[in-house]
Amino acid sequence: MARQDQNPISRQDDRLHYKKDERGNRIVDFSYCGFRASEEGIPSIPAKVVLSPSEGDMTQRIQSALDYTGQLPADKNGFRGAVLLEPGTYQVGGQLVFRHSGVILRGSGQGKTTVVGAGKTRETLIRVLGKDDRRFGDTLNITNDYVPVNAQEVRLDGEIATGQTVLVVRPSTQAWIDTLQMVDFGGETGWIGWKPGGHNQYWDRTIAKTSEGILSFEVPLTTAIDQKYGGGYVVTYQWPGRIENVGIENLTMRSTYDQANPKDEDHRWSAISMENVQDAWVRQVDFRHFAGSAVAINQTGRRITVEDCRSLAPVSEIGGERRNTFFTEGQQTLFQRCYSEFGYHDFSTGLATAGPNAFVQCKAYLPHSFSGAQQGWASGVLFDIVRIDGHALVFANRMQEGRGAGWTAANSVFWQCDAAEIRNYSPPTAQNWAFGAWAQFEGNGQWVETNNHVNPRSLYYAQLEDRLGDLPMDPFLMPVGSEPSSSPTVEQAEEMTILAREPLLTMEEWIRQAAERNPIDTKASQAKAFSDLKIDIEKAEKTTAPPVVIESGRLTWNGQLLTGQTQTVQWWRGSLRPRDVERARPHVTRFVPGRYGTGYTDLIPEVVATMKAEGSVALDHNYGLWYERRRDDHERVRRLDPDVWPPFYEQPFARSGQGEAWDRLSKYDLTKFNHFYWSRLDQFADLAEQEGILLMHQNYFQHNILEAGAHWADSPWRAANNINDTGFPEPPPYAGDKRIFMDEYFYDVDHPQRRNLHRKFIRQCLGNFADNSNVLQFTSAEYTGPLHFTQFWFDVIGEWEAETANDALIALSATKDVQDSILADPVRSKLVDVIDIRYWHPAEEGDYTPQGGKHMAPRQHARKMKQGKESPEAIYEGIRRYRKKFPEKAVIYSTPAGSRMGWAVLFAGGSLPNLPEVDEPAWKESLATMKPVEEGSGNWSMKNEKGDVLIYWSLMDKAGNTDFSDQIPEDGELLVIHSGSGEIIKRGVSPKEMNTGLSLEVEGPVVLWIKGK
Repeated sequence: MARQDQNPISRQDDRLHYKKDERGNRIVDFSYCGFRASEEGIPSIPAKVVLSPSEGDMTQRIQSALDYTGQLPADKNGFRGAVLLEPGTYQVGGQLVFRHSGVILRGSGQGKTTVVGAGKTRETLIRVLGKDDRRFGDTLNITNDYVPVNAQEVRLDGEIATGQTVLVVRPSTQAWIDTLQMVDFGGETGWIGWKPGGHNQYWDRTIAKTSEGILSFEVPLTTAIDQKYGGGYVVTYQWPGRIENVGIENLTMRSTYDQANPKDEDHRWSAISMENVQDAWVRQVDFRHFAGSAVAINQTGRRITVEDCRSLAPVSEIGGERRNTFFTEGQQTLFQRCYSEFGYHDFSTGLATAGPNAFVQCKAYLPHSFSGAQQGWASGVLFDIVRIDGHALVFANRMQEGRGAGWTAANSVFWQCDAAEIRNYSPPTAQNWAFGAWAQFEGNGQWVETNNHVNPRSLYYAQLEDRLGDLPMDPFLMPVGSEPSSSPTVEQAEEMTILAREPLLTMEEWIRQAAERNPIDTKASQAKAFSDLKIDIEKAEKTTAPPVVIESGRLTWNGQLLTGQTQTVQWWRGSLRPRDVERARPHVTRFVPGRYGTGYTDLIPEVVATMKAEGSVALDHNYGLWYERRRDDHERVRRLDPDVWPPFYEQPFARSGQGEAWDRLSKYDLTKFNHFYWSRLDQFADLAEQEGILLMHQNYFQHNILEAGAHWADSPWRAANNINDTGFPEPPPYAGDKRIFMDEYFYDVDHPQRRNLHRKFIRQCLGNFADNSNVLQFTSAEYTGPLHFTQFWFDVIGEWEAETANDALIALSATKDVQDSILADPVRSKLVDVIDIRYWHPAEEGDYTPQGGKHMAPRQHARKMKQGKESPEAIYEGIRRYRKKFPEKAVIYSTPAGSRMGWAVLFAGGSLPNLPEVDEPAWKESLATMKPVEEGSGNWSMKNEKGDVLIYWSLMDKAGNTDFSDQIPEDGELLVIHSGSGEIIKRGVSPKEMNTGLSLEVEGPVVLWIKGK
């Protein structure tokens, strides 16, 4: 006999009554979910523009129609009009974006109008995307000792006006985390344990009324606010950029894919995503072949309805962050009458989802994983008449799964659901309930009427009716037939037998019939044909950028010396928690499905703009140490399942769709390349070239083949992880069952299969950027490899350049012995454009010169050898040494100390010096033509033929006086530049003043720029 808890809900006088616990907590009122809090039905909006299908890419035409409609005047209800797509197929090679309120995209029917996400891009097909331009105002503290679950009022230490929009914030404090035991999950898991601030609840509310410091909200709160755990506060805000009253309806959305690969991922991942939006809907839409989500509502989505939708035949790997079919991280979202097949997390919530949110009358067929709450502390979630056919519904402590998901749900309800298994656990400080559940059962949550049906049939609609009196829309609850009595009369048995002769009505069929029950108007009497609008469709033209060239041994662009900092990319660690996202730096090949921006899938134009604004001259890029974040634990084990953790640091090779790699996704094919990875790098190179920014492209990443064994565990080159018979030993020969020394195998180009694979890969590295002048090719990040592999790398480059008549920009970056050997080679040295001092360095005590090919990583060499002091003088001497010997080649200095030694690099004649920005016209043009001047004053200087002089003046008397009359031309203008900040301290000094001495009230070295006439 199953355990039965006391029912906290009763029905009297046709209304629901709720029992409260001793602190006033009760089951949440979920009826506020949906478009306009479900207080009215979804309206039918007149079409204003009609678009007909045509050949080719329709992206710009549909986008132009949406934008045009977005400029029309809004009616009294906030709607501007619908864009009607006539029957047919619309190929969309790009992305459609809703930027304006009051706009609807409507098809002529599911199966009649099909929007096809074409090409190999992973872009979300349609983004409903307002602006996150919130302006926050006053912050007032909540003074209640305790605010219970479902409360709609709080007491504040100040006043806020009625009608004001606010965020009600319940911080996630260390005390609360300790109570939940989420600090770690056993063993060495503290790194993924919960941290303060990582699971804050942010309820988006409007002040319904205020009286004597007590504020009432229009929607209840879904987690208790307790002073014991830090209390809470209210923040006012204004949000002009949030859009509203938008919808997508009555069509089919489909992604193209490689039909030869049932696990292909070089196609569309998400169909629709919604951000910075409220009061929106998606209805009567079929989705086919998407890898990620059909509809994903992000944290800034609110009051959204998704109804009568089906997701069919998804195409992707089976694993984490795939097939999150109907997903919400927003609040007051309603998914009803939705069907998904072969998904992963078909109906689920994300991190710290504030609620309330509801899934009503939904079904998943043969999913690969559970539905329910995925990530930590989604509060106020309702699963109402939800069937998971073949997998589980879960509210639980997932512990370290999902990168430390821990307790996933609080104050949430399973109502009249069935699944292969229902896991219903209640966390400390909260409750979860299951009513009328049919499944295998697990958990310490509240169980009421298991293996039985409960009344009302739908909790959501019963609560909505209680709140409003009359339902504003038909709930369209699927009929379930006659009374299921276990002791029928003869007449009842006869009746049920007759009914059994008819096919059973299924949820998928019920959803398919939505167009008949609730038809969407496709009339267009008020609409204009798109062709009559005379909108000019702009054709994107690639702008020809000035090339990066080496002039007199200096890297220049558009006549300017390239200067600034070099950025690197993150190649391990990271998460989607707020703290890690805030700390993230721009990236190019990081991927988070359906999410855009720094820390997620970076928008490449934003990456380039950020680098330009920060004065960065280059992005030093290598592929990730491993694809997903579970391996950040540095274990070498084969993973239990394919539930991979984002963010993903994409690898250069494509998955094959065959077998299982060590991460349990399919194996790689080293002869095929990851379109996302290479196209993103190509896009970055194209846009960066317009701004004079370099891509330092590290072909390989040596970190995979040395040091910790985990570095090799998920490498695409490992024999267990690919289908290419690479010949590497398997299992790997881990030294001491811990370390890896795979470099001898990896760099063995006498092995015919590996030689061919290396050759093909190097040619891909070159060919991908054949049209770019700003891509500087390097052998490998952290490269201390042997001479013979470096020679092979140059030979492949020479072969490719001869065959293609292209001239790639090639950097020689290796240990000094390997570097000098290549430079002494009369054939291979001609291929070298740039000498990179990185894996050795000049020092005051003499050069630090670890040897190549000794099976040691750079930091392993550094632990065993005295490195000496990298002083500016030593760096200057080292660069001058190579510039004198190889005047036609650029020299860059890339050791960790190099970023602090920009002036030494510059005055020695080096390239890419990390200099502060100097706000003066012609500064970089002047630098581009400067040449070092050898003189014995102890100060470095440079000159050009124009008569400009640059002096790094470090010798001053105690008063800050200088005398440099013998250094300057007879006429010109002096600018004194602060060597640290780049600020121009003094300008307009005449030659006469200079010759009589100059007093500078500044500490430390200065740079004197004398502009000749």
